[in-house]
Amino acid sequence: MTQPISILLCALGGEGGGVLADWLVDAARHAGYPAQATSVPGVAQRTGATTYYLEVFPTHSRALGGQRPVFGLNPLPGRLDLLVSSELLETARQTALGLCSADRTCVVSASNRALTTQEKMQLGDGRLDDAALVQLLQQHSRTSHVLDMAALTRQAGTVVSATMLGCIAASGVLPMQRADYEAAILDGHATGNASQQASLRGFALGLDAVQQQRTQSRYVDAVLAPVADPTGSAADAPALPEGVAALFPAAVHTMLRLGHARLMDYQGTDYAALYVQRLQAVWTAEQAGAHGQSRATEEAARWLALWMAFDDIVRVADLKSRASRLQRVRDEVKAKADDVVKLYDHFKPGVPEFAGLLPNALAERLMAWEQRRVAAGKAPLGLPIKVGTHTVGGLLLLRFLSSLRGLRRFGHRYAQEQALITEWLAAVEAGARAHPALGLALAQCGRLIKGYGSTHTRGRDNLLHIVRHLAHGAVFDSPQARAQAIDQAREAALRDEAGQALDLTLRAHGAPAREVRAQPIRWMPRVRAPHADKG
Repeated sequence: MTQPISILLCALGGEGGGVLADWLVDAARHAGYPAQATSVPGVAQRTGATTYYLEVFPTHSRALGGQRPVFGLNPLPGRLDLLVSSELLETARQTALGLCSADRTCVVSASNRALTTQEKMQLGDGRLDDAALVQLLQQHSRTSHVLDMAALTRQAGTVVSATMLGCIAASGVLPMQRADYEAAILDGHATGNASQQASLRGFALGLDAVQQQRTQSRYVDAVLAPVADPTGSAADAPALPEGVAALFPAAVHTMLRLGHARLMDYQGTDYAALYVQRLQAVWTAEQAGAHGQSRATEEAARWLALWMAFDDIVRVADLKSRASRLQRVRDEVKAKADDVVKLYDHFKPGVPEFAGLLPNALAERLMAWEQRRVAAGKAPLGLPIKVGTHTVGGLLLLRFLSSLRGLRRFGHRYAQEQALITEWLAAVEAGARAHPALGLALAQCGRLIKGYGSTHTRGRDNLLHIVRHLAHGAVFDSPQARAQAIDQAREAALRDEAGQALDLTLRAHGAPAREVRAQPIRWMPRVRAPHADKG
């Protein structure tokens, strides 16, 4: 008995999943095949995409003799013929639900990822392994096509649904011809408007990409190719000053160039020169310990640049008032050229934010006064501010704050961060002289510095505790054993935000547990996510 061909489409918000479903139904009916589509809305925060379930009866309407097939409203486990998704983890999630089968299902998926909230919350690298996800698709599908749909979509200047339609047409699962799909996109027009022409380009690129994979029988390699090459970002960064690159081995040049550009943008030429000077000291120490090694210098180049460009109220104001940021927001809300976008940012700066720009003496007095207030049971002071970044007044306020960059080097926060950076780098240099593994382990502790507010303070305290009690103090049989203990402590700190795993690891190696602050002092501006109104 002939059964309908079952198709499940998975798309994230704003990707045109509904349009794609309509195109497929229109293409099937244009070719003379009965079809039906239903949809199940997804929910927020990437816990699920909006799914569209379609069934196409592979017998032409003329051959049915007036009879109508009975279609289902939802996919059945193991009975899916085609699964199409615009996001790799979503494809794997649908596969894990048992909808696919190794003897029946063709899977077409983008290799692109939209990170989940859980992945973003991890202190370390919480991203799932793309290769493992692709392997899951292979194990539970008859054929699989994984490709960079986002790149094809950008090339065509359209939305991903058009690219997905081309991939579906090339999969060979459905009986329609290319002309049927193109007719659905044109919707009765002879040539089509600009939007339809862009959709046709995306359709053609998706179709060609899958056809090429089918010809070459290379269904997995495509997911490995789109991995970003860091040298691409470095190529866009300003060139290093003459002679700087020659001071370091080639393996360090990419990160050195990115770090130097970041600090030029952050504080200027002198600050970027300080970065090079500090990194050169690490490189010299590493050569003294093991000539030819550069791993510790490579890691220090990355994490030193991030720590030196710490976020403060000046940095936040600078980033939020840039023209590129407004354009990014317009792109995210899909504003047209004649749309008015109103952008509001919410701030709540407190005493730590203002004290950070004051000289040490004034800042310490102000912070001591705030600590006494908090100790007496009062809430920390904070000034809620709503800034309309789209307005002249709001933009001028942010630009004024960003213009205070010159005062940063005279402030309490700057002095404090530089002293702690110096302490960390001194440990890295001493460790590199003692053994390459020890220098590398201490350099990689820079991963603990991230975020702002309590997250930044906690990571900084964890790093310094590891340096002070494992790089120094605790007794180990060899530098390698000390490096191993530091690696274990660092990974424990990244794994557990509360720090319990870190405390256990510290005690296991004879180091004291951390002192937990009852009332942590914020050093960074508390900034809520912006919202944009499109009118």
